[in-house]
Amino acid sequence: MIGGAMHPDQEKTKAMSDTNSSKALLLTLAASAVLGGMLVIVSIQRSPDMATDSESLVALEATAEYGERLIRETTRYMGQHQPDPAKRLSGNDLDCSSCHLVSGSDPGTLSLLETASRYPRFSGRDGGDRDLRDRINGCMQRSMNGVELDRNSIEMIAMETYILGLGRDYSLMSEDKKQADEPPTFAEPDRKADLVAGQQVYENRCQVCHGANGEGLQESTDISEGYVFPPLWGPESYNNGAGMGRVLTAANFIKARMPLGQADLSDDEAFDVSAYINSKPRPEKSNLEEDYPELFRKPVDSPYPPYADPFPQEQHQYGPFSPIREYYRSQNNRQPG
Repeated sequence: MIGGAMHPDQEKTKAMSDTNSSKALLLTLAASAVLGGMLVIVSIQRSPDMATDSESLVALEATAEYGERLIRETTRYMGQHQPDPAKRLSGNDLDCSSCHLVSGSDPGTLSLLETASRYPRFSGRDGGDRDLRDRINGCMQRSMNGVELDRNSIEMIAMETYILGLGRDYSLMSEDKKQADEPPTFAEPDRKADLVAGQQVYENRCQVCHGANGEGLQESTDISEGYVFPPLWGPESYNNGAGMGRVLTAANFIKARMPLGQADLSDDEAFDVSAYINSKPRPEKSNLEEDYPELFRKPVDSPYPPYADPFPQEQHQYGPFSPIREYYRSQNNRQPG
């Protein structure tokens, strides 16, 4: 090159290089599409005119593999000790997989295999139709005691992509693989939960993993690595607006999955210990009075007011629930969610 001019052979070489770069990029994106959105890690030389806006970045980084990591290791990637303050989106040190065991990939209670097929749908809590991204944000604000994700963020799209992939996997499973390895479904006792009995169950069956004070068991001394067994109450647990804060929801999960690897609690034990756990202090979510604009849709075991019935808050927390259901059945057949 002399005085800024380019020799014809050099011009030809540059043009071929640009073409090859563009072809390499197209091949990479094609391979990504074949693999269901999974990113193929190769070295790409960007074409000079390649787009660099946020949409392009999302397309290249919001993979199902990253979504699975976010669900499995939420604390590491979005927790309070994340090195990048902008990524501290969760308000506790739980992982999504604390409830959605095996990153939601096993059939059964709180599996994510069928989640995508259930959305969009009407949400009584929100008072309108909600899609999968809304549902993810509900978990972020309640179970994770954090903040809403930007709907078009890499994190949101990655988790959505992962869950959509699980749905495709589920549709291809044989019927026997779709069967959950769980005990019989929880049957609600028709009585008020017994907190004293629940404490005994906790001390005998739960405390060894979750701690005497519900503090959980950390992976290591580095809290950014999260928990082997999650906290069940206290500042690092789910807040009082989370679904697990409802005694029947918690009892259903506990009966199906706990103790981990040996789920053998009776209905009464699961009922009482879930009430005991939820009687303990935990973070409080603001603006809960705005939930369920149509109060008759509120679940009978919703632990926070207001209610569209005359029953006290304590009965909504611990039961018995059959009188509450009967009241709603008598009110123009309106029943709670």
